[in-house]
Parts: sequence; structure tokens; C-alpha cells
Amino acid sequence: MAPGADPRLTQIMSALVGHLHSLVKEVGLTQEEWALAIDFLTRTGQISDGNRQEYILLSDVLGVSMLVDAIGSRRPEGATENTVLGPFYVPGAPAYPMGANISLDGKGESCLFSGRVIDLEGRPIKGARIDVWSDNAEGFYDVQQPDLQPRWNNRGVFETGEDGRYAFRGIRPVSYPIPDDGPVGQLLGALGRHPNRPAHLHFIVSAPGHETIVTHTFVDGDPWLASDAVFGVKSSLIAQMTPGEPGDTLWASRFDFVMCPLG
Repeated sequence: MAPGADPRLTQIMSALVGHLHSLVKEVGLTQEEWALAIDFLTRTGQISDGNRQEYILLSDVLGVSMLVDAIGSRRPEGATENTVLGPFYVPGAPAYPMGANISLDGKGESCLFSGRVIDLEGRPIKGARIDVWSDNAEGFYDVQQPDLQPRWNNRGVFETGEDGRYAFRGIRPVSYPIPDDGPVGQLLGALGRHPNRPAHLHFIVSAPGHETIVTHTFVDGDPWLASDAVFGVKSSLIAQMTPGEPGDTLWASRFDFVMCPLG
């Protein structure tokens, strides 16, 4: 590498090449196995598009996504923890008023999600942007079923007021397998690993002057909590589901997001 190359790039590439060569020597990699690896990476790229990112999925199932996040988002006790973004985030979801229903197909068990966005001292944060998305009642995101689900089904953006509170209606998420019809799914099958994720709701919470939170809330009692295929579960992110108010929704889930200041 040239002396004038970016120092950080040089550091990363030197380590990458060194570890890669050590791996090849350690396992005695054959020409056939290396060709298979290149074919796997090629197919991983070929199946990716604007709605599906197979490389993110690969990073997730290898535990790399969670490791990178753990290194880069250390937060003080009491602050909401991050977890994986996942491959199905789509920017540009519609903005709704508080209390709106993001379930556009009307399927699934209705749920009221509510809580507060606060700082480490418990003060409400005004103007926090909550970008939320989840699967449908069959365990699929809208981008996986563009001909079967309405666009932006179970997605929405909300903004907190003076009290920092949020509330919206959706459905109780269901557990589902990650897409296993591509190279990543084939890898999991070859390793004898299941592809299942516990039921969860995705959130990106952002506010001026605060660290952005990229996280999920997980449904308490889900059978896959202890063996999430992408290692995304953290105990602090497990939220209880309680019966909803009669005539309102079947379920209610309350969760407060605690944000850290920038810097």
C-alpha cells in the first residue's frame, strides 16, 4: 500500500489481508473451496436489490452486525440499547399523527404501542422522530410481498410533542424466519442452524443533540428469544404484552426510549 494512502484504510486492509491469509493457511483451503466461496459471495450480491440486502443478512447471521454495534454504541446504564437494523428498513415511510394505525391491511392482532422518549434524567424530549416498522400477521414485510401487501404496510413515522410521549396502533408482531431462499439461508442450512427471529418491532429514534437509537422491542415469552438467528436480542429490549382496553385493541405494549446526548 502506498505511503500516501488513507491511514485508517491501510490499517483495516492490512489486518484483513493478514487474517484472510492466516485463515487460508490454517484450514488448508483448496482451489475448489475458494471457488465455492467466490460463487457464494457473487450470488449474495446478485440477489441483493433496493428492497433486499443479502450482505446485511450475512453480516447479521455471522454476528458481525451486533459486534460492530457493540463496539460503536457503548452507552451509560439506563440508556436504550441498540440492536441490528435488519435488511428491510426502507426510508421515506409516511408521517402520521399520534394514535394513528400503521396496519394498512387490517390483518393481525391489534396492539397499542406507547411510551415516552426521555433523556438520562427522565426529562421528556420534544421533537423526537420515531421511525417504526414491523412484519405483517404472516411474518412478511411489505417489501417482501409488493403484490400482496399495501405499500408502507406496518410502517410509519411519528414525532413527539412537549411531553415526549408517543402512541400508535399496529399489530402484535409475530416471529418469522429470515429470508432463507438465498445464499445466506443455504449457509444456515449447511451449518444446521435455524433461521428464526423472535417477534419484534423495529425502531429508529432520533432527536437533535442526541445519539440516534436503532433498536427493536421484543415480545416477552417468544420461543426464539434465546436463539435469535441474528443474535439481536438484549434483555433490556424485551417488552411485555398486556391485554388491551376493551373495545380498543387486543394488546398493549409500553416501552420508554432513553436517549443519550451527543458527544
